[in-house]
Amino acid sequence: MLNGGVISGRAYLVRGEPGLGKTTLSIQFLMEGVRNGENVLYITFEEPLALIERDMRAFGFRLDDPLFHGIDATPVGKKTHIFEDVYYEKFAQGFERLSAAVEEKIRENNIRRVAVDPITMLRLTAKNELEYRKAFLEFLKVFMHHDVTVIITSSILGGTPDVEDYLTSGVIELRRYGVKGRAVRGIQILKFRGSAFDEDIRPYGFTSRGIEVYSSESLYAR
Repeated sequence: MLNGGVISGRAYLVRGEPGLGKTTLSIQFLMEGVRNGENVLYITFEEPLALIERDMRAFGFRLDDPLFHGIDATPVGKKTHIFEDVYYEKFAQGFERLSAAVEEKIRENNIRRVAVDPITMLRLTAKNELEYRKAFLEFLKVFMHHDVTVIITSSILGGTPDVEDYLTSGVIELRRYGVKGRAVRGIQILKFRGSAFDEDIRPYGFTSRGIEVYSSESLYAR
């Protein structure tokens, strides 16, 4: 669908409702990097890293690979406490600490790919849209400065475009569609700067190797 995949050194948004595979897709992106000999970084805000490690084994993804690095920024995370309670802490301070921790990981380990999952948890703690927009832009600058390729996941919060839609190089959306009385998972690329892309909604499914997009099929022909 992307005519060669994502462009190195850019940030991409993957958004969708819960249960559609945003985490799986982001981990799959990182594990492709591991297979290529790249150091990768996964940042989790919602589920503790230990639970994700367990769930991803079903797809053959081993997060204990020495090339795979993690930052557990959940309120109950044991490995890295970026935010200290369920409301995290003062937003600007929390984002500043997060950016510093991420940049340190990138420098120390020559990280080439990052997944942030999900950015929604940080967005909900900001006092207003302007505060979040400024912080998110500074966060992106950390990745761009180090020429890192980033996947950022987000929940669908409303019908209007979010800040991330404008500040990232591409937007991929996962949704459930009603087809002939059944719920079918569909993936659509809404934006992709720098290259042509398939604009059709394509069906996808979960396999033993992760998510597989049926790029030659039409969603409504199933």
